[in-house]
Amino acid sequence: MTLSSDTSTATSREVRQAGALGGPVVPSTSILRPLTQQEISVTGGFWGHQQELNGTVVIEHCLSWIERIGWLGNFDRAAAGTIGSDHAGIEFVDSEVYKLLEAMAWELGREPNPELEQSYRTVVARVAAAQEADGYLHTSFGRSGQPPRYSNLEFGHELYSFGHLLQAAVARLRTGHDDELPAVARRLADHVYREFGPDGRAAVCGHPEIEPALAEFSRATGDARYLELARLFVERRGTGTLAPIPFGAEYFQDDVPVRDATILRGHAVRALYLAAGALDVAVEDGDGELRDAVAEQWENTVARRTYITGGMGSHHLDEAFGADYELPSDRAYSETCAGIASVMLGWRLLLETGDEKYAELMERTLLNNILASPREDGRAFFYTNTLHQRVAGIEPDENEVSVRALSSLRAPWFEVSCCPTNVARTLASVDLYFATATDAGVQLHQYGEYALDVDLVSGARLRAHLTSGYPFDSAVTVTFDADTAGEIELGLRIPAWARLGATVTAGGSTTPATEPVHTVRGRFAAGDTVRLELPLEPRFTTAHPRVDAVRGQVAVERGPLVLAVESTDLPGGLDTEHVVLRTSVPPVGTERGARVSVRARRSALDEAEWPYSGGSAEGEREDEPLEVELVPYHSWGNRGPSTMRVWTPTTAD
Repeated sequence: MTLSSDTSTATSREVRQAGALGGPVVPSTSILRPLTQQEISVTGGFWGHQQELNGTVVIEHCLSWIERIGWLGNFDRAAAGTIGSDHAGIEFVDSEVYKLLEAMAWELGREPNPELEQSYRTVVARVAAAQEADGYLHTSFGRSGQPPRYSNLEFGHELYSFGHLLQAAVARLRTGHDDELPAVARRLADHVYREFGPDGRAAVCGHPEIEPALAEFSRATGDARYLELARLFVERRGTGTLAPIPFGAEYFQDDVPVRDATILRGHAVRALYLAAGALDVAVEDGDGELRDAVAEQWENTVARRTYITGGMGSHHLDEAFGADYELPSDRAYSETCAGIASVMLGWRLLLETGDEKYAELMERTLLNNILASPREDGRAFFYTNTLHQRVAGIEPDENEVSVRALSSLRAPWFEVSCCPTNVARTLASVDLYFATATDAGVQLHQYGEYALDVDLVSGARLRAHLTSGYPFDSAVTVTFDADTAGEIELGLRIPAWARLGATVTAGGSTTPATEPVHTVRGRFAAGDTVRLELPLEPRFTTAHPRVDAVRGQVAVERGPLVLAVESTDLPGGLDTEHVVLRTSVPPVGTERGARVSVRARRSALDEAEWPYSGGSAEGEREDEPLEVELVPYHSWGNRGPSTMRVWTPTTAD
């Protein structure tokens, strides 16, 4: 084979038609083209396990809970005309049914299953039966004994819930089925257009979500009215249409117009969903000003308001971003849904620009923030993701609904249970975030074990599969399963932490991979391989000096994984509050994490009546050093109640 390696990236834009198969996001034009389920599929490895667990456990777990506590039954009673003030759950539990339907649709597209298909159709029928004649569909408003429709746009979540139904319909359309749920969604979207379109009321929902949903539904159906409505919602935001609340207008992102904002602020999930929708509108309209505004917001937020895990949101009270560098570990909110919304935004920016920095944050967030949520058995979840657990958690009752703020360990379900169903829909479609295509070739953004079958505009065809134990193993091998019938480009993302040691081997030649993208170009025959080696040696990481909460502390990372010290791995008598890490001793990689040298530091103030002194370290003592195993942060809390920390104080020796 003839090969040439370079670091070029695609710059030409592809144009696509509406109504095609695809994933969660299919822009009509973009630098990179997202792949369909026919073009990419996970075959095993790390992500194969995650998708298998999701398909066999998580989805069924969510379905059993929404049935058991009456959230699905709300639709039955709404259809029968018997629902009123006794509605089960808070006002937006309809959205959990819709997110679950989206998860089921993606899972059915990934792995057809007659039993799951029947469950899906049954749930859809129950939802459809509750739709009113004018297309409105919500079980908390508008009926006898309930508040009037759209009477609480600040916190009613009607349009937010509609957005999730539209995204569920997109999943069904993109997997090749234009049936009952898309029909329900069209009637609902038409209703919303009449109510809030150019001839309707000039208002927005307190919780953004319908904006990206309408834009994608427009792309999936070809109906431009839905994009027009998404545009209206984006442009109305920041003009003070929502009533004042104690958290301030920025909680709703209603303080500054989207195109004038320079950073994400307020409620984190709201801000990220809105940014995703604004970017969708900008791409479809060719609105460079709006696109650049969203990109700037992402840049500044990542630089100053993002945790090392990729998590976002540092306030518990309002689930919001804090001020710049306000990133406390023990009070990190870092909601799972915010991580998912960040991945949604990053994917859109990646498709639009081709810049791998977006894929890099997506990887960090997927592996460290989002995957920290589900328990290893798929039957309990973290809603929030602290980086420092000071007190061992309390085992939740596996048969009871938990208050989200009290869940010190993963809980089976919550009063506000947006995260489990969000995890389900994300894992069901996560492979569609792994690779893209251009006219010239294919770009690999995330690594694992998966198969590719992509026809290129040039007439060449890439049929290949990846084998890798990543993120625990360093090697990623691409094996071509057939002749490419022409020259193609294979783009490999090189993470920032790997660029001093990564190599690519192809055609018998090994070259350093020092740039964000390493492109191998050539014609490949069946059996040819391209091998990427990424250095996975663990490393110490420090924070910006303005992150006061972790000044004088370090974290340990291994490849894309953030590691943590967990009390379960400490010898008796030592706890995570007294551990100090010896930075003079480099960390050593283990099968899944790293081994570090620590001491126990004790202070005379531990027993004092007043926890302050004149600033002297006098009275402190450190025990003899010992080795401790660090585990992937996403896996902590799976071995029973424990304490944990990501950032650890240091000692020079």
